[in-house]
Amino acid sequence: MADGLTRGFDAVGNTLSETFFEPVIRIGVTGLARSGKTVFITSLVANLMDRGRMPGLVAAAEGRIEAAFLQPQPDNTVPRFDFEEHLAALTASQPHWPDSTRTISELRLSLRVRPAGMLAGLTGPRTIHVDIVDYPGEWLLDLALMDKSYAEWAAQALGAMQTRPAADGALALIRSTDPAADWDDPQIKALAAAFTGYLGAARDAGYTGIAPGRFLLPGAMEGSPALTFTPLPATDRPGRHSLWREMERRYDAYRREVVTPFFRDHFSRIDRQIVLVDALGAIHSGPRAVADLQETMTEILSAFRPGRNAFLTRLLRGRRVEKILFAATKADHLHHSQHARLTAIMEALTRTARDRARFEGAETQALAIAALRATVEETREHAGDTLDCVRGTLLDSGKQAAFYPGTLPENPSALISAAQKGQEAWLDQDYQIMKFAPAPLTLRAGDGPPHIRLDRAAQFLIGDKL
Repeated sequence: MADGLTRGFDAVGNTLSETFFEPVIRIGVTGLARSGKTVFITSLVANLMDRGRMPGLVAAAEGRIEAAFLQPQPDNTVPRFDFEEHLAALTASQPHWPDSTRTISELRLSLRVRPAGMLAGLTGPRTIHVDIVDYPGEWLLDLALMDKSYAEWAAQALGAMQTRPAADGALALIRSTDPAADWDDPQIKALAAAFTGYLGAARDAGYTGIAPGRFLLPGAMEGSPALTFTPLPATDRPGRHSLWREMERRYDAYRREVVTPFFRDHFSRIDRQIVLVDALGAIHSGPRAVADLQETMTEILSAFRPGRNAFLTRLLRGRRVEKILFAATKADHLHHSQHARLTAIMEALTRTARDRARFEGAETQALAIAALRATVEETREHAGDTLDCVRGTLLDSGKQAAFYPGTLPENPSALISAAQKGQEAWLDQDYQIMKFAPAPLTLRAGDGPPHIRLDRAAQFLIGDKL
């Protein structure tokens, strides 16, 4: 109770300070596997500091952002996002992609902004702090577990495993196990190792529903009981010392000791959220991966507390996420003529999630973006057809190549319908993806790295506060 009261008083003090002096916008940045979180944050910060490529950010286009500078982050216990090292990797003479997100980190960017409209001549510039919180997408998936019992989660997890080839080994071991029998540590470790191996294989195969996410990013907790459990089929009246009861106990410890502290200390303080999604990767993996992605998007939203961040709401009940952006990344892997179709697919995949958020009072948007453009466009003739291609440096070989990925459907319901029917493959198309390395950059003074619609993403996330 004392801890809760202390946190409450701290929240009130912070809210008063932010409301009346220097406003703070806390943006949560997360994404599912290989969606490009690190590159997104690096390019966003670089383009907010050098705004020559940000015409879609109204305050930048009007010249009202006088300065942008990095400040020490406010949370002393959270690692700093290593912006300088990541930018150096992307702008080196031989650029390379930076390492992926493995833990939570934070960065504060302060903007000195002149007001617009009637206030422009009455008040001077003010400082607005943008706190960017980076955390693995796997941690976001865990938040949905807060409202699920072990029995509910186990039934859902086992149901998903039935349709995933990567789960065959783990399923065979689980089916050969008696949940009502007494448990021992070697048995539990074997089950947990098989289940963790399945989660990694499912992620590599393009699936996104892979909770518990900390199994893949255990850190210092690797091997602990809270990260050593597996789903088991329900059993009638399991005994106190049964395997099923021990798995339930460890699952509850995971929720209590791992998921709840993250929600309380970090996630519940976020004002705006962007969820980065490798939609092209899911499409390439097939209808089942697309169906899994759609379900995951709905699960993700259940973890948010969407709604309007009115002053009294923030003061008395804590923050609520008031804007959520779902961004399909790697738009530079497609010719611009297909970007509208990728956006439409993203809107269809997140329709249920976005409708729920709007009902709660939050604003949502779907976009197709590329935080760092790694390709150029070109048109080629092939077998009598004109193909809209992209050309870049292949990540594996280092060679330049032109690539035609196929044509996305004009009506996204064609993809959604095939996914919902559980088809194993697309009937009329073969969608391909290619892995490109970052292109060498020559930046003019005042320009950030090249991108696609990063300025529109920034306008949605912070434009109203500028």
